[in-house]
Amino acid sequence: MSKNVQLSFEFFPPKTQDLEGKMWDSITQLALLRPLFVSVTYGAGGTTRDYTHQIAKGILAKTDMKVAAHLTCVGATRDEVDNVARDHWNAGIHHIVALRGDPPKGTINYVPHEHGYAHATDLLRGLKKIGNFEISVAAFPEKHPESKSLEQDIEVLKAKDELGATRAITQYFFDNKFFLRLRDNAAKAGIKMPIVPGMIPIGHFSQLKRFSAMCGTSIPDAIVQKFDPLDDDHAARDKAAIELATEQCAGLIAEGIDKFHFYTMNRSDLITAVCKNLG
Repeated sequence: MSKNVQLSFEFFPPKTQDLEGKMWDSITQLALLRPLFVSVTYGAGGTTRDYTHQIAKGILAKTDMKVAAHLTCVGATRDEVDNVARDHWNAGIHHIVALRGDPPKGTINYVPHEHGYAHATDLLRGLKKIGNFEISVAAFPEKHPESKSLEQDIEVLKAKDELGATRAITQYFFDNKFFLRLRDNAAKAGIKMPIVPGMIPIGHFSQLKRFSAMCGTSIPDAIVQKFDPLDDDHAARDKAAIELATEQCAGLIAEGIDKFHFYTMNRSDLITAVCKNLG
């Protein structure tokens, strides 16, 4: 792996004290890979708002890593979202991952808050009024589940670019052709910001299949056949996950990709092994 390759990592607020300890262990281990930044997710409907802020501040205090806090539009007024953004800014967290967000638990369709930001583009405009944030946004190699077409996805991505987004981070994918299509279509549309592939070494495969069905990520049959029997054989599953992620990243590096964002699932071992394999 070239020394010019830049890494970033995503963590999520854990639900128990024991899992919080494991998350901090992972943060400490992955800090050794000197990432460009790490990010902390925001629970559905903003359910982890204070916890996200607490973890992000902790990373700033305990490490020398730059940190980004996720922020969504779901279930909050503009004033409430703006106040969260100001709290981040005042705490020294000057990078936001700006997302529309998923519908609240128990609902199917996204409905904007009557007095809230409707979409990520609206959130971008609001953030720019609060501070000169570095802003990462989402992109979708296989089309956003609610989008009418790939062309509409590119139009939205171009709007985010023109509003001053710093980079786009993609939903994870398992066939590099989808990412390369997105990269090429973005370039043809005149999108200037880098498109960073989101990578996920496979952990619990049954959970991943359920989530992939919801977010519109396809899983090739060969991967299903390989991982379906391995959910109870953790050692074999981890070995296969490391091999698959290594192969996928190597393929992208061969295509000139030099930035990767890893969805860690609060684990460091798989990603550390993949990076070791890549040199």
